[in-house]
Amino acid sequence: MLLGKVVGTLVATRKEPSLEGLKFLVLKQIDIEGKETGGYLVAADAVGAGVAEVVLYATGSAARQTKVTHQRPCDGVIMAIVDTLEVNGVVKYDKVEAD
Repeated sequence: MLLGKVVGTLVATRKEPSLEGLKFLVLKQIDIEGKETGGYLVAADAVGAGVAEVVLYATGSAARQTKVTHQRPCDGVIMAIVDTLEVNGVVKYDKVEAD
């Protein structure tokens, strides 16, 4: 699992039929300090995330392990919305304070 921040949405009106009904979001990978790392990633949303939220996501074959993405050709999935991130007793991220 990786940390990411939702930075946008993706709409595709024409797509593989098995992808019908999926919501796609654009993510930027972040580190535990909340700093952006790496490039962008498009992921299927399995939990109802929104723009600016910090999320946990998986890629590769793990992305097809959720109920929403099972048996679908997905390489990225958002599987959790982060409420709090604490490392060694220090809160690095708190959703309530970020809002």
